[in-house]
Amino acid sequence: SGIMAGKVKWVTDIEKSVLINNFEKRGWIQVAENEDWNFYWMSVQTIRNVFSVETGYRLSDDQIVNHFPNHYELTRKDLMVKNIKRYRKELEKEGSPLAEKDENGKYIYLDFVPVTFMLPADYNLFVEEFRKNPSSTWIMKPCGKAQGKGIFLINKLSQIKKWSRDSKTSSFVSQSSKEAYVISLYINNPLLIGGKKFDLRLYVLVSTYRPLRCYMYKLGFCRFCTVKYTPSTSELDNMFVHLTNVAIQKHGDDYNHIHGGKWTVSNLRLYLESTRGKEVTNKLFDEIHWIIVQSLKAVAPVMNNDKHCFECYGYDIIIDDKLKPWLIEVNASPSLTSSTANDRILKYNLINDTLNIAVPNGEIPDCKWNKSPPKEVLGNYEVLYDEEMAQSDGPERDPRGRSGQSTGAKGSRARDLGKPALTTWK
Repeated sequence: SGIMAGKVKWVTDIEKSVLINNFEKRGWIQVAENEDWNFYWMSVQTIRNVFSVETGYRLSDDQIVNHFPNHYELTRKDLMVKNIKRYRKELEKEGSPLAEKDENGKYIYLDFVPVTFMLPADYNLFVEEFRKNPSSTWIMKPCGKAQGKGIFLINKLSQIKKWSRDSKTSSFVSQSSKEAYVISLYINNPLLIGGKKFDLRLYVLVSTYRPLRCYMYKLGFCRFCTVKYTPSTSELDNMFVHLTNVAIQKHGDDYNHIHGGKWTVSNLRLYLESTRGKEVTNKLFDEIHWIIVQSLKAVAPVMNNDKHCFECYGYDIIIDDKLKPWLIEVNASPSLTSSTANDRILKYNLINDTLNIAVPNGEIPDCKWNKSPPKEVLGNYEVLYDEEMAQSDGPERDPRGRSGQSTGAKGSRARDLGKPALTTWK
């Protein structure tokens, strides 16, 4: 499942030259031959083998791997939603102001994933919801696939009859759980730039889940569709209008191979600051950071927090025309191949900075190390959330360290500002 150079492994679908350059720069390939230690860059399938009960290995203290054993609790679409729903309910039971609802029973602060159901298991619940608003559009996604494979949009119940549990013709129910689908309310009012839909790809590094410590990469990017957006039902089948995945857009007639239909996050910031104002833009990005931290907190209790592991996730966020961000999905193996020159520079730096945090100074890895590197090695990463620091920040913090923010009188701070004030939740 990998290629070996000295004692250094990486997977075949990554740009090997980028990793080789990074390894050679640290002298790792040479050191690996002499010192007999391993740095592994593994695919998710290899990680399953490493940690499986039957074929599993015992990793030594100088071996670290780039996925958590059950990362799928966050990166499978169905499990992510299930864990976020469970997290909300737990906060509600605890009486946390974060779980406050409005008069319609909608979460005020934790409403950041579109209404979602698992099919076929939740078919009847979905039908009930669909009938409340029969003109709505929904998006169907296979739980365990990436790059836009198997995704389609629907606006009629007849289009998904085969996912009905009662359907005599359904071959779906008998298939493996890997073929399960999620169906989510389609965000049909996305923020458009130049008339085109886009989403954000952001990189988040988690070095430990308990206590939670995560880093945000400053150099994310927007991915644009090649065809102008229309909510018209006649265009529901046109994936060049609706899906931002490069794997799909690169096959379009209007795809630009020079810029790849991408903008940097800093360009998006400049655009929003000039069209909507600086304050509104800061609030949007603070809400995006809030969403990321809450999604990680939602899975932290169930994540196998193995000391040999770290993980760089690819977060996909869509912003609607009211500047509300929505979490669409989290990728365990965000693409590290480059489609443009800028892409190559970004991903080279991403790998370089990730390795500098996972293995500071290019030294022999030590999984007993406390994983809190000095600021100067962070590169383009910035600390997004440090649970230990949040808990020691003062008596006004939530003593359970659950919310990582001041709670005060029930909901008062949050209600005054509409959302957690800029960075205070850290």
